[in-house]
Amino acid sequence: MKDPRKSIVFKSIFGIVFLLFVFAVIVNIIGYKGFTNSLLTLYTEDGFRTAETAAELIDADKIDEYEKSGGVTQEYKAVWNGLDRLCNSQGVTFIYLIRPDRTDYGHIKFIFSTINKESEFTPYEFGYLRETTNDEYREKYKNLYDGKTEKEVLIRDKGYIETGSHITIMIPVKDSKNQVQALLCVQRQMDGMTRSRRNYVENVSLVLIILAIVVIIGQGVYMLKAFLAPVKMITAEAARFANENAAMDGKLTDTIKNTDEIGVLADSIDKMESRIENYINHIETITAEKERINTELSLATRIQYGMLPHTFPAFPDNKEFDIYASMDPAKEVGGDFYDFFMTDDTHLCMVMADVSGKGVPAALFMMATKIILATNAKMGKSPAEVLTTANDRICANNHEEMFVTVWLGILDITTGKVIAANAGHEYPILMQPNGEFELFKDKHGFVVGGMDGVAYKEYEFTMQPGAKLFLYTDGLPEATDKNNEMFGTERALDVLNKYKTSAPKEILNGVKTAVEGFVKDAEQFDDMTMLAIHYYGAE
Repeated sequence: MKDPRKSIVFKSIFGIVFLLFVFAVIVNIIGYKGFTNSLLTLYTEDGFRTAETAAELIDADKIDEYEKSGGVTQEYKAVWNGLDRLCNSQGVTFIYLIRPDRTDYGHIKFIFSTINKESEFTPYEFGYLRETTNDEYREKYKNLYDGKTEKEVLIRDKGYIETGSHITIMIPVKDSKNQVQALLCVQRQMDGMTRSRRNYVENVSLVLIILAIVVIIGQGVYMLKAFLAPVKMITAEAARFANENAAMDGKLTDTIKNTDEIGVLADSIDKMESRIENYINHIETITAEKERINTELSLATRIQYGMLPHTFPAFPDNKEFDIYASMDPAKEVGGDFYDFFMTDDTHLCMVMADVSGKGVPAALFMMATKIILATNAKMGKSPAEVLTTANDRICANNHEEMFVTVWLGILDITTGKVIAANAGHEYPILMQPNGEFELFKDKHGFVVGGMDGVAYKEYEFTMQPGAKLFLYTDGLPEATDKNNEMFGTERALDVLNKYKTSAPKEILNGVKTAVEGFVKDAEQFDDMTMLAIHYYGAE
């Protein structure tokens, strides 16, 4: 039984769910931090308001008297009661007044200490002397006494903390001479914030889980209906025709109503079956057999040619650029191909590819690859995503272990910006205005179909108005004369620079003429495919 994990539907759904998972993690992290910061801001503002209210209850000029009284006078008790009511009414944990040892701020003495009655802690007794918690507290105490700051905030929520996670607000208490006599501190536990953050994360996670389930079901149904079912039908018909050499009673296009490349492929197979069956019916002799083969190859050549854009000018309404391409197969059919099409009103996708091998197998592989690349590019995917998806789909059913090198770039015709990805293909050749044609040594990824799970990277460059881009397959630099000397990249650059002021069509004709003059009577070793574009700019 076929492993469902190897199916295109599974991989497509898995990819979307993985992206949702990454998105969920990012949303949770951003939301968690934002939510935490908002709560901390709220806690801090409430704490300062409580501290300022508490400071109004204390007469700073009498703090020395409070300290000497031992905390038993009626005036002291009245202030303590006011602080206690404020502590319990505002929902804070502690409100206390301290006097640090100003020699090194290593100890603090508690003058007032109140506690929220609903908490599990106990207040410090009057005059209680304890060590300062750490250097951070010492620094904040010193800043307040020295007048460097008028308020301080300290958050403790990591590691072992005796009083649990909390936030402490500190303000100075000044006498009538504006001298700091003590520090008023308000401490609040952060249990409520922790619960709120946990509820937030749980709710966001639940929503994203539900969304993932909806996407899995929806994407699965869509892929089965719109892609996998017609592809399986085409595959089954191709296998049947290969065994029986007889066209089916009906047509694939009677069932497959797609208007995209899948529909084109189905129509091509219908026509191929019909024509090949007509030829097979008339084969009776060896001569007829040879004629059939030649005719089939000619048909394959026409089909292959028909799959490539060959009407020029290709986009007469788009004045931003001029493009031209050509393919010269080493045999009747080849594995090289080029493609270009508008993915929307302002973006032109350009493809240059070279399938391993030659002849009919390479041509069939080429047709399937071209359809996959074009389908994904027209879905709005980036070049790297297009190559990654194409690699996964080809590797899923690549029994012949063929592969293809691909350069794919998307040009924004309004800005000249090109986003491209290279799957083991030749370096593009770029000429900026008033410059020379030069190799653009981009980063190469692995060939498409060579290994499952490859993730491709993309890069960017900008074509200034007047720039030209030349794409090609290895049949150009590897064109060989009778002495086994290759044409080479340097000769190609020299020829291109001779025609750098010419239109794309004249550039390709000039390169082709130069190659023919170099190889002369030597047999063409490999397919040679070229594409040139002249970018004029949006204006």
